[in-house]
Amino acid sequence: MRPWVEKLVATWGIAWVSLLLARAIWRLGPYAVEAWTQDLMTTSQKGIFIGWLVANAYLEGYRGFQLRFSPRVVARAVYLGQNPRPLWIILALPFCLSLFHSTRRQKIVSWVFIGALILLIWWVRSLPQPWRGIVDGGVVLGLVWGLGVIWWLFVGYLIGAKIPPPGDLPTEIAVQERSAVA
Repeated sequence: MRPWVEKLVATWGIAWVSLLLARAIWRLGPYAVEAWTQDLMTTSQKGIFIGWLVANAYLEGYRGFQLRFSPRVVARAVYLGQNPRPLWIILALPFCLSLFHSTRRQKIVSWVFIGALILLIWWVRSLPQPWRGIVDGGVVLGLVWGLGVIWWLFVGYLIGAKIPPPGDLPTEIAVQERSAVA
């Protein structure tokens, strides 16, 4: 396959994940900003907000996105570009999110995470301001961090950096892919 086709298909997958994250940032950001601009927080709530930002930067941004999610998404998008199948290309978003064609464990983790995330979103929507803004502020910081890492890694791939194969492919395929790289 031609390298530009591989990169185009990989970009398709990254674009879908980016759209999902950017949409969440766009929707949640105003709640975080409102908590500050409308002067809705007490001094202690401002301290909680800042503490929550720091916690989310580390837990969600660094540990969740930078170390786990973002490298896996980029690796799966690159794998999709190198091994395109029409259905996988159509379903690039769930493919890159490891919702199918991944190990049993990763599928379970991904689906449970999405279910828990939906419940958490439902709960946070019921919070009054400034608490919703506080929670959303930390989430937005983590999402921005994750989106930035995805594009940092992906641009590196586009200009020639090697991306290791995803570690969550079904066993027989993962063994073949790793031995081909070694």
